[in-house]
Amino acid sequence: MKLAELDAVVLDAYGTLMTLLDPVPRLVEVLAAHGVERSPEQVLAGVRAEIAHYGPHASEGHDEESLARLQHDCAGVFLGAVESDLDAGEFAPVYVGALRFEVLPGVVASLDRLRALGLELAVVANWDLTLHERLEQLGLRRYFSTVVHAARKPAPDGLLLALDELGVDPARALYVGDSDADEQAARAAGMQFAPAPLADAVAALT
Repeated sequence: MKLAELDAVVLDAYGTLMTLLDPVPRLVEVLAAHGVERSPEQVLAGVRAEIAHYGPHASEGHDEESLARLQHDCAGVFLGAVESDLDAGEFAPVYVGALRFEVLPGVVASLDRLRALGLELAVVANWDLTLHERLEQLGLRRYFSTVVHAARKPAPDGLLLALDELGVDPARALYVGDSDADEQAARAAGMQFAPAPLADAVAALT
């Protein structure tokens, strides 16, 4: 892929920029503090159930009100899976607080290189409203001219919105992601696509 053909690089978030740290030990402790003793295996099953629910519903958390509903529902799924009768509304902020993320290897160096090359950068992700906060917490937000959450990929709308805000033609933009939905959205938007990891995608630019 030739640098001369690009004005912007747009990135997915989870699996491309960051990943989830193991939340099980913390959730075991949190549940115990609320009088609910569960094994790591039971808690892991609960986390997996919540993740399975969150995936297709992530874009529903597009503003503060809908985010609160989404977090309530996700906490309820987790509590149901671990067979706890704790109140989902009260537990939701506790559950969300137990989810910690870290930047994937090579991401910061790759973003530095892309910026040094003069390319515009954006994030477009099927993530709820908290995406902006997560990027700030990880020190990544400063790299991006625009961030689009609740993108509803594989629909291309979120990508096209980001490119419109950047003033970049889709044909001169690259999308980097880690899923089939990412590639489908890029193709539908008329963008080039490269699979994560980001470091490999950046190294392939010539």
